[in-house]
Amino acid sequence: MGLMFRKRKTIGPIILNFTENGFSSWSIRIGRWSWNSRARAHRVDLPGPLSWKQDKSRA
Repeated sequence: MGLMFRKRKTIGPIILNFTENGFSSWSIRIGRWSWNSRARAHRVDLPGPLSWKQDKSRA
């Protein structure tokens, strides 16, 4: 298993994700809610180690 390069750049509520090939996706996070452009999924952090996720394909 090889090493993988990943980097995140945060600009306010917007998170830019990079890999060794360059820009990969962006996310927006407001409070406990977030949305990712690659997965097109909504996620809400719940108390403790739990979270709720809704994929666009399943909605």
